[in-house]
Amino acid sequence: MHATSFLKTPAEKPCGTIVVISGDERSLKLDSFAALAKLICGDDSDGSSVTKFAGKETDWKSVRDELLTVSMWGDRRLVIIENADDFVSDNRATLEKYLEKPAKKSLLVLDVGSFPKTTKLYKAVDKVGLLIECTELQGAELTRWIQATVKDRFAKQITRDAAMLIPELAGSNLGLLEQELEKLAAYSGERTQIDTDDVNKVVGGWKAETTWTMLNALRDGQLGFALNCLDKLLVAGEAVPKLLGGMVFTFRKLALATEYSRQGLSLHTALSKAGVFPRDIAAAESYLRRIGRPRAQQILNWLLETDYNLKGGSRTSDRLLIEQLFLQLSGKLAV
Repeated sequence: MHATSFLKTPAEKPCGTIVVISGDERSLKLDSFAALAKLICGDDSDGSSVTKFAGKETDWKSVRDELLTVSMWGDRRLVIIENADDFVSDNRATLEKYLEKPAKKSLLVLDVGSFPKTTKLYKAVDKVGLLIECTELQGAELTRWIQATVKDRFAKQITRDAAMLIPELAGSNLGLLEQELEKLAAYSGERTQIDTDDVNKVVGGWKAETTWTMLNALRDGQLGFALNCLDKLLVAGEAVPKLLGGMVFTFRKLALATEYSRQGLSLHTALSKAGVFPRDIAAAESYLRRIGRPRAQQILNWLLETDYNLKGGSRTSDRLLIEQLFLQLSGKLAV
């Protein structure tokens, strides 16, 4: 199961005699370790009932002796092997044999980067233990995690659009996102809701504000001003892929609205259904009418093509690729 599911109700998840925590999201791993320690050792979760080994420096004999040692202060022991990929590779057969008759008073936790499902060890762990995946969240899962974290940790609400915007500005690393959410919670003060204006001001700083000013100018037909904003951002070191993320966030909604309109909805209703902010609907409607349906139907293709080219699909410089996208979205280039 994914760590986010485990952490919601850890007491309801039977751990058995072994837990394998895999993936590269360190924040989720640390939260999972803490939850397991509390679950297994109670008040002694930071004390003598917990033993940690460095996977690259330990051997099976030392780990086995610790697993078989009876805790003086609690009913169970927690034995954690950190960075255990090499340890698992070197002791795979031994671990498989151990799991045939494991120590009943100890929980072995393996912290690994990957844990292939095709191995005998994976199947053995799945039978007598628990598998926790600490992998990167994407899309709707990441949005739900942000909303749940804001609610559970800070007793606030965050709008869906604001939750979707944060990864576009700060990336998807959960540890960094938690820091951004703390800043947002502090900035919002007594207010119970966090919105996109808060995210633009707190997460992105002046670069984010300039980005949205640039995109609004592009939408409103002010191509020269939009390109000037782009130049300022690039000179300041803003990465083109990050700028593209903001463009996708904005123009993907307009592409979706175009499709809804093609299916028979009025343009105003289509924009609302696509998630365009109410205050921006009039401007978005003017934009789509100005560039015309044939161009509007190409918006998603242009975004996808630029993303592909930025990831190595073209030898053209990043700057020229993003400037070409500006010209396409502005309606200045022929379809």
